Amino acid sequence: MLTRRIGERVLIGDDIELTVLEVKGDSIRLGIQAPRETRIQRAEIVAAVETENRSAARATEDEQRALLEALAGRRRAADTARTAEAGGE
Repeated sequence: MLTRRIGERVLIGDDIELTVLEVKGDSIRLGIQAPRETRIQRAEIVAAVETENRSAARATEDEQRALLEALAGRRRAADTARTAEAGGE
């Protein structure tokens, strides 16, 4: 844990610098200088996206069945179209 005042900086490695810009109540504004290729993300947003992605990836049995039926229907339609193009063979 570090204690910093407004205007004071923290260096991380050789190329990342955090500056305390403002303190209001329980909020702190930070300035961040880092190489453009450095990803800077709010941890709570990353966690929320991960949770939503996991939730979206879990399909119920009904959803799985509907998806399989839809895919089977598309395959039948494609097979029918190919047969029609080939002259009904």
